[in-house]
Amino acid sequence: MDLTLATGFFGALFAIMNPITNLPVFLSVTEGLDLGDQRKVAVKTALYCLVLGGLFAILGNQILGLFGISVNDLRVAGGLVVLLFGLNMLNGGETSAHHGTDSEKQAYPAPETVAFYPLTFPILVGPGTITTVILFAHHVGNVADAMLYAGVFSGVTLLLLVTFWNAAALGRRLSDNARVIMSRLMGMILSAIAVGMIADGLKALLPGLA
Repeated sequence: MDLTLATGFFGALFAIMNPITNLPVFLSVTEGLDLGDQRKVAVKTALYCLVLGGLFAILGNQILGLFGISVNDLRVAGGLVVLLFGLNMLNGGETSAHHGTDSEKQAYPAPETVAFYPLTFPILVGPGTITTVILFAHHVGNVADAMLYAGVFSGVTLLLLVTFWNAAALGRRLSDNARVIMSRLMGMILSAIAVGMIADGLKALLPGLA
């Protein structure tokens, strides 16, 4: 994994797990908690993200093999999922695959127990994140690559932790316009990355297109 791939990995993860655009979600599902309990949820969420992301990074290829799915199949199908996510961000919407349906939102658990569901899964580590983690893990070839890969994922998770740790203060200071601009920008970046995933997968599956 070279620096260009690492930058792409960071960009994709940051766009999908975006701390700024997910801040209102965090504030919503932790409403009613005092500052201490809210920060406990933030820490638990970050830890769950690391564990779940690590599991998919390590076992992702084995899971694909179990179902007879190739990496290039995932590039195309997963790229479409990520593209849909990016286009929804551009249009100011959200995908039910990551944020849940209306009925699922009504069934969310009590604020003190939301760290794993729905915050970690499926909001932060949903289909788009899982696809990105597995595809970029395919480029890890040695210990240095693995350290860079882990560093990128840990860095994005740390940004999430810092944002959620200071959620109460940031929620008061961050304007709706700033969140909208960030969401649109990340949606454009994510859509471009998704198109690259799809193109790479199609070129490998259909060499005549190259």
